[in-house]
Amino acid sequence: MSKGKVKVGIVGSRFEADIHAESFRILPDEAEVIAVASPTPGNAANLAKKYSIPNVYTDYREMFKNPEIEMITITAPNYLHHQVTLDAAMAGKHVVCEKPFSMTLEEADEMIDVCKKQGVLLMYAEELYFTPKYVKSKEMADQGAFGNVYLVKQSEKHYGPHAEWFWDVNRSGGGVFMDMGCHGTAFVWWFLGKPKLLSVTAQMGTYVHGGITKGEDNSFAILEFEGNKVAMVENSWARTGGMDDRVEVFGDKGCTYANLHMGNALQTFSENGYGYAVEKAPTTKGWTYPVFDELYNYGFPQEMQHFARCVRGKEEPICTGEDGRFVQEVLFAAYQSAGSGQKVEMPFSKAYGVKKPIDLWFNPLA
Repeated sequence: MSKGKVKVGIVGSRFEADIHAESFRILPDEAEVIAVASPTPGNAANLAKKYSIPNVYTDYREMFKNPEIEMITITAPNYLHHQVTLDAAMAGKHVVCEKPFSMTLEEADEMIDVCKKQGVLLMYAEELYFTPKYVKSKEMADQGAFGNVYLVKQSEKHYGPHAEWFWDVNRSGGGVFMDMGCHGTAFVWWFLGKPKLLSVTAQMGTYVHGGITKGEDNSFAILEFEGNKVAMVENSWARTGGMDDRVEVFGDKGCTYANLHMGNALQTFSENGYGYAVEKAPTTKGWTYPVFDELYNYGFPQEMQHFARCVRGKEEPICTGEDGRFVQEVLFAAYQSAGSGQKVEMPFSKAYGVKKPIDLWFNPLA
């Protein structure tokens, strides 16, 4: 096994790629980014200049030929995750795939299978497994602080994504639940100890952004688990005022409320405004809540450090392709539930053959 820092290549060059590059910079002991690839003219070069990344490619396949690269992170649009993962595995690179995992269950199964056959790690980039506040809430729950935990709620809301492809359901696979419901789904399952999922019930609607997307911009999902446990996942692209992300945990002996941004934010009023407050905030004038150490409080640097340590055999992955595949099946079930107006029992094998999750909202199966 190699020693020293894990050499990383990033596929993609926009918002999420910037987060990955900055995360490796924040915690640099285990890994370093040595390459970035993007077909968009100038984007990869700009990211490379910002983070002093020495190698720039316009074709990720050419980047995979670089023998120094040991691990790649995929920040490309959702519909590309499957093929990039297969190509990386065949090139002998360990894979970190951003959420959501894939577009179909068939893709998810093949990604897992090929990576296993090629002997490379397939890790699913769910940062909520590493978010300090949320990790603390799970630590307390596991210590018995809340007694028998029967309900976990996770919500994430803002006014919509950065890149235009998110609004195109043919490239994204869905709306806000595809984009952010994957976070809450993975989190509540992990928080409860990954119990067997019994059913999914969901409601979705397009209330604000109907002029630019066919996808839903607000969603609710209820997940019922074995052991008399339930979770609620709430997401919105229609919430003004910047990012809102929180967790609530309820047990028969206690509860906890974790607001990701409050507690590491400054309650601020400014007539003139200033540079940056928080992700997705449209303005810095008036009352705002600027955060500090934002990426660390989200858990991104800790996540990337963990994945690098896994490549070196120092840790076992806590978030794998199997986690991504579990979430993918829930996505299909939720869109089916919202489209049919009925609870969907799990497992949901009927999702095989469906090209993207949101198709089941438009045309639910009988």
